[in-house]
Amino acid sequence: MARITLKGNPINTSGNLPMVGSQANDFNLVKQDLSTATLASFAGKKKILNVFPSLDTAVCATSIKKFHEHTAKKPDLVVLNISADLPFAAKRFCGAEGVENAVTLSAFRSNFADDYGLKIVDGPLAGLCSRAVIVLDEKNRVLYTEQVPEIGQEPDYQKALAKL
Repeated sequence: MARITLKGNPINTSGNLPMVGSQANDFNLVKQDLSTATLASFAGKKKILNVFPSLDTAVCATSIKKFHEHTAKKPDLVVLNISADLPFAAKRFCGAEGVENAVTLSAFRSNFADDYGLKIVDGPLAGLCSRAVIVLDEKNRVLYTEQVPEIGQEPDYQKALAKL
């Protein structure tokens, strides 16, 4: 269980991030068209799992845009923006924010948050994903993880990108 904060108030997650060097757990997440995405859907690519509570917060929007800017012209890399938001909200967000090519995935009907130790278990955001970054290589081996200690804080983009 990781202890993080929300506006300085302590909250907890369901577990810990995967260990660097371990094989990432597969997942079944929902794409904007309601089809299912798994790790195999992005086979052969390096992956940044940009996980956050909700698209409808400024920090989440910023993280999507910043990762998108840094990786847009790298065909061997995909950023997977993951939250419990419904796919319809993700589609609306991407259109409004001008990041139509961003990959958004919904955890709303999966065990992703529990499997990756990211489910917030108490406080006002209980049930949502905590803010975290997980970098995977082409074979889904974990290269880097960051459990952001304060929900309102941005992840360390440079450290994540440096692992690629």
